[in-house]
Amino acid sequence: MDPTLAKLFLSNAQWLAAVNAAEAGFFEQSAKGQFPKILWLGCSDSRVPESVVTASRPGDIFVHRNIANQVHPDDDSVLSVITYATAVVGVEHILVVGHTNCGGAAACFNAVTGGAPPPEPTTPLGRWLAPLTALVGTLDLEGLPESEALTKIVEESVRVQVANVANTEPMQAAWAAGRKNLWVHGLVYELGTGRLRDLGITQGAPTTGTI
Repeated sequence: MDPTLAKLFLSNAQWLAAVNAAEAGFFEQSAKGQFPKILWLGCSDSRVPESVVTASRPGDIFVHRNIANQVHPDDDSVLSVITYATAVVGVEHILVVGHTNCGGAAACFNAVTGGAPPPEPTTPLGRWLAPLTALVGTLDLEGLPESEALTKIVEESVRVQVANVANTEPMQAAWAAGRKNLWVHGLVYELGTGRLRDLGITQGAPTTGTI
């Protein structure tokens, strides 16, 4: 077997043995169902594994991740996750989580600051990042060091994605049905420190406002 895969299977065997030793019956109980209170909408970056950075257990967090943690209004993948999370699983908190040193944000920054208008996207990745590239083009980044510019891009993107989540049909339907305990939050994970930072842009049902 390939050494990388062999290490993966060995680590899994060691992990499940440790879990069984610490909490007998955990996996049998887990198989009966999931009741997470959090939906994590994050980036695919391997350095931001939601369960690890929050010290969470299997079953604690419902998850959807993609490049640069985008929430496109016409993306059936994220819309189906939000629908299932709110209508079936019963989550109470949806977290849009960006992170520093994001490769997707850097690609959009480079496209906008390259000295020529960004070309029409012709690849799946280019099309996926097109809305973020357009957002970068509206930001005042002049004079900022690249690291600060990228952090600003990540933060502004999270703000936009929080608004996009709040405006989706499944969220509007949940709030209209009386889900007053359903909130959308915007966070940024700092790769250099390991800390999650709340941007303070939480949105709730129209009659409940923010928290």
